[in-house]
Amino acid sequence: MPNEIKWNSRFNIGVEKIDKAHEKLFAIVGKLISLNEDEHKQHHACKEGVKYFRSYTLKHFAEEEAYMQSINYAGYAMHKSLHDNLRDETLPALEAELEEHAYSKEAVRHFVGICAGWLNAHIMIEDYAITGKSASKWMHSASENDTDALCKAVLHSLETLCHAKAQVVSQHYGGEDFSSGKTLCYRLTYLAKDKSRLQFYLIFEESLVLRTLSDILGQDIPKLDQTAIAAMQILSEQFVGTLKGHFMSDKKYLLEKSDLMTFDQFVRTFDKEYPPYSLLFSADDKGYCAFCAETI
Repeated sequence: MPNEIKWNSRFNIGVEKIDKAHEKLFAIVGKLISLNEDEHKQHHACKEGVKYFRSYTLKHFAEEEAYMQSINYAGYAMHKSLHDNLRDETLPALEAELEEHAYSKEAVRHFVGICAGWLNAHIMIEDYAITGKSASKWMHSASENDTDALCKAVLHSLETLCHAKAQVVSQHYGGEDFSSGKTLCYRLTYLAKDKSRLQFYLIFEESLVLRTLSDILGQDIPKLDQTAIAAMQILSEQFVGTLKGHFMSDKKYLLEKSDLMTFDQFVRTFDKEYPPYSLLFSADDKGYCAFCAETI
């Protein structure tokens, strides 16, 4: 999570009302970062700040959607679905974590990290697209039914793997840095006889890895060493093995390679467009993980 977040003129899309709202949202997130470091104000002030962020965000969404409709923006439906996803899934999931953990510093870091990352990417890509300054990266979003079915399958596999109740945080994960510490990122590529490929990305927050491995091994795993990294890679392959059926159709895919990536390398794979399946989950208080899938 960034230590600070500041408005910059590069975020201007050229529509005054929208630009002013974006600047205000950045100010709210920046204030939350500073409040989270103030032990005397942290709990109550962060709670009020989060409420204000939600109310102002929803007001801004309504105004931005009205503007898009007024200019007959062709990408309106997809753009609105991104707003709806943040409003109906991401914010409620983050707020539930905040309440459950009494606005702990870690929970607030999750909130700020995801919201700050979402704002940055959404403005620079999706909002820029409104005025023709960029192209939307959500070019091949999966159908709602397919996504819902995959979410259910991933939730079941996560709960089996991590021994924790999991929930969906976002169905449109765009590479936001959700971790308050380190992450493990795996890329698994599967090859069919016709040379078509399926590619999966699994990104685990460090706390989720350590607590999961500790539960499985029955002993405390205090840090991410090479043994932990290798063990999680094997678990990732088993995890994807339970989900491949959603993408297989009549083809038989075999694992071609399994790579460990840095988080920056993972984010760079999103340079051109987001995978049609790009999901973010939380597993109780153990941590967060993302699951992305695409054909290549």
